[in-house]
Parts: sequence; C-alpha cells; structure tokens
Amino acid sequence: MKRRVLVAWVGALSGWLGCSPATSDAVFDTSGTGVGTGNGTGNGTGATGEGGSGQGGGGVTTITGSGGGATGAGGGLGSGGGGGGTTTTTSTVSDAGGPGGGKPDAGFCKSGPNDDADGDGFTPAQGDCNDCDKNVNPGAIEVIVNQPVGDGGIPAPADEDCNGKVDDVATTCDDGIALADFDAMNGARAIDLCKVASPGTWGVISAAYVRADGSPAGQSPQVGILDGFGPNVHVQLGKRMLGLSSGNARIPGQPDACGTLSCYGSGPGSAPPGFPQDVPNCAGSSEINDDIALEVKLRAPTNATGYSFLFDFYSFEYPEWVCTSFNDQFIALVNPPPLGAINGNISFDSKTNPVSVNIAFFDVCQGCALGAGELAGTGFDTWNDAGATSWLKTQAPVTGGQEVSIRFAIWDTGDQAWDSTVLVDSFQWIANGGTVVVDTGHH
Repeated sequence: MKRRVLVAWVGALSGWLGCSPATSDAVFDTSGTGVGTGNGTGNGTGATGEGGSGQGGGGVTTITGSGGGATGAGGGLGSGGGGGGTTTTTSTVSDAGGPGGGKPDAGFCKSGPNDDADGDGFTPAQGDCNDCDKNVNPGAIEVIVNQPVGDGGIPAPADEDCNGKVDDVATTCDDGIALADFDAMNGARAIDLCKVASPGTWGVISAAYVRADGSPAGQSPQVGILDGFGPNVHVQLGKRMLGLSSGNARIPGQPDACGTLSCYGSGPGSAPPGFPQDVPNCAGSSEINDDIALEVKLRAPTNATGYSFLFDFYSFEYPEWVCTSFNDQFIALVNPPPLGAINGNISFDSKTNPVSVNIAFFDVCQGCALGAGELAGTGFDTWNDAGATSWLKTQAPVTGGQEVSIRFAIWDTGDQAWDSTVLVDSFQWIANGGTVVVDTGHH
C-alpha cells in the first residue's frame, strides 16, 4: 500500500512540473498477464486533457510517465497526463496509472503568479492567460487566422488579448464624423485607428493636426473627413477616410470646395530634415507651402510585427510639372524610423522616389494605365487636368509594444499653386508572425 501511494505521489508531482509535451502517457509493462496504456492531450481551444490510465497485470510492475500538459496552439492549456517525469518503482501488486498532473504553466515556463516566464511584460497576476506564449497577453491584438498554417491546417481560434473572448476583433469607429471636423482623434478614427491606449495596452496615445515640421496647425479646409471621393473612389474600411490637401480637401458641391486648381492654405512652411526630397535628375525646390499633417502617436500590440495603411495621391501638377521644381509631396514620417525608411519616410516607390507626380505609381489620368475614371467628380477632372496614383499600400515593421509616431504630411513645393490631395484610410496592425519590411505597392 505504501509503495502504491508513493508511486501515485511521484507521478502526480512529476506531472505538475510538466508544461510540454501536450500528450502524457502511462505505460505498464508487466511480467504478468496485462499491459495498459493511457494518453491525455490538452487541445488548443482551452479544453483540459485528461490523464490516461492503464491497468497492469499481476507480478512486477514498471511505471513510466512522461511530462504533463502543454500549451495548445494559440489557445488554452491542457492539464497533465497520467504519471510524470520518468519514474520506475517495483511493487508486489499491480497498479493503475496515476491521476493527471495539475499545473499547466510549469515545466519550461516555471511561471508563478508574479512571474513572467515568456518575457512579454505580463504576469499571470496581471492577466496573462498563457504565460508560455509571449503572443498571448492583455497587451496583444486579436488575430483571426482563416488560412492553413504549414501542414497543420487552420489553427483553432484563440483569445490573444486574454479578455475571455475569442476573435473579438474591434469594429470600425468612424461613422457620423462631420466633413469639417478638426478633432485629431476623429482624424485617427477616420483612418481606422479606433482603440485608445491605456497603460499596458496598445492603441492611440495621442493625435494632433500639425504642420510638416510638427508645429501646431490651425483649423482649415485643408483637412476633410470624407465618405467618398467622387462616385468611383470609395472608403476602404469603415465609413470615413481622411483627406489632407495643400488646397482644400473637398470635392465639387461640398462646403469650402476650391472650385479651381489652386486654393491657398497655411502659407510658407518648414520641411522636415531631408525634405523636400529631390528625384534623381529632377532638381526640386527647397521651399514648401500650404503644408498640413495628421500626427498620431501609437503603442503597438505586443504581438504585432508591423502595420499597414492605404493612401491615394492626387495632383494638378500632373502632367505639366513632372520633373520640375514644383514637386508636391506626401510622406509618412515615422519616429523612430524603421529599417528601410528614407529620412524617416516609409512611403516611396522601388526607386526610392517620394510620393509626388514623379512616382512610378502615377497611373490614373487620361491615357494612363488605369484611365481617368477615379478622377470623376473629384474636381481633379474639371478644374484642370490632373492625375492620381489610385490606392497604394504602405507597410513597415514594428516591435511589439513599441511606441511610434507617424506624421502623414502633404505640401506644395516651390509655390502655393496647383494643389495636391491625399486620401488615407485602413490603418491595420500586422500580427500574423511574418517578417515585415518597408514597402509600398498597389493595393
């Protein structure tokens, strides 16, 4: 009897110490007549695997148990299986496998309530529901995976942010914002930055409308919260998108629509260091005017590896002023700058040309690859000839939990005439585990 109690106690203790593998076994190899095998598995959805048991035959019994439960893929924790560690004992009677071990986050994690075994900045006492996985904690963003991962199929849904809900992706937040709204937090919402950061969580820390150099900007129609841009250019996510213009961010029929190719805004400005950026073999002016920007300071989710956003650039400078000193530009200036940025800017073409009429993606115009349909009803079709890029997507890397600022800025270069407008929408965090590099391309 004492030996049977000792075996069960050693097996349970060893199972408590196991966090991996996910399957636990108790195998009875007897010199008598019976062999028993038990298995227990913790699945990836938070269910608890039960410890296996097996009944040995008579005679000498050898019991070998392998470690307890493990973290399921992206989900809950399985409990320990029968037995634990590697224990061999001898008894004069046959015995069954011990009960499942009880502590799923032990083993290589060795995590107590106030420990941070996975190094994600959160302890179980602070709400970390899986201290064996650094991508799961209250500072993470939910990730919906609907494609197979390797040969393992589509992973089971998981609760990455530890709020007790699975795949509860935030809804959009920009419905009902007025065209002339100048609250910068609503500007952030217009590009689908909805969540406001709180201590230890991701989201928007602050937002402000500024000049190109970061100094405060006064309210003007250079900013527009748009529900469309003509009949053929639509909001990409939610109900609104942000318009920034060196003239007026309005289309015909809206209040404060320019009605011509040049409207004067904020006047002479100061460019960020390294700008305006010249295009090779096209000397540009060093003076900027009518500059306007939205600057957001963000804290990235702890499981994020990058982010992306969409933009669409329009200019009356096209085609007359291609490769001249009048080279209106749009930049997305990031601080701290990620690897691959140019003077902090992450939006440029494969030849490192900044977004202007000289960019390789200028494909919307009469006779251009995408035709002129996206100019219809925007004013860029009637107030003068013009061109645009269509929707482009910029992406850049980020470290999980990192604080970054992004300044979406546009200006006139060389003078205040022949205006340009940029639409910005659909900011999204990338948290699929892949490598992200600075890149801009067609959406």
